[in-house]
Amino acid sequence: MDKPKFVIVVGASAGGLNALSEFVAQLQPDLDAAIFIVMHLSHTSIGDFLVHNLKQRTALPCEVAVDGAPIKKGHIYVASPNLHLLVKKETIVLGHGPEENRWRPSIDVLFRSAAAAYSNRAIGVVLTGLLDDGTTGMLAIKRSGGTCMVQDPNEAEYPDMPLSVLNNMEVNYCISLASMGEVLSAITQTSPEEIPAPPDVMIESEIAERVVVDYDNVKQLGEKSIYA
Repeated sequence: MDKPKFVIVVGASAGGLNALSEFVAQLQPDLDAAIFIVMHLSHTSIGDFLVHNLKQRTALPCEVAVDGAPIKKGHIYVASPNLHLLVKKETIVLGHGPEENRWRPSIDVLFRSAAAAYSNRAIGVVLTGLLDDGTTGMLAIKRSGGTCMVQDPNEAEYPDMPLSVLNNMEVNYCISLASMGEVLSAITQTSPEEIPAPPDVMIESEIAERVVVDYDNVKQLGEKSIYA
């Protein structure tokens, strides 16, 4: 079976390249999960650059996420610069919608979609970074029964993002990067009974998906107003 039991969604920003390299090095080859990564990059950056760096540190297949591609167990999918990354139950969705939390791709967009699609089989991981992208998405994962994990702020190069999560909710794990692989391996060996996400999480994710995916169609209706 190529379909993963779990999805692991990972968000990183400033200091993220080193953190992600160490993170993927911890992942076991038999992990029953698909891994999705959003790292804040400039719009001119090349997603292949991040993939190339991560491939040096892991035996798992690692690739830039492609719209409409099936989700496969044991694969790492990296968001492209300037494209939102979402997950459905078995499919990857990309979109050019407006920035959320000042970023496209946004960690919140990815996490929210994972909560809606995989509920208690979604695992959110927030690593080093500035500001607070990832906090509201992690709340959606928590409310859906998923697992919330943050890098220990004391070791994070930029602790803002993990601290924001910790200041807004109780997480399951606040641990070092070096411990994450072992913990994730143990979690993905469990088989929790699937439960649906709360209705408001589902609705919010559906609205966000329509905004992200249909934005180009909406723009064709007319010139964008500076007022709302």
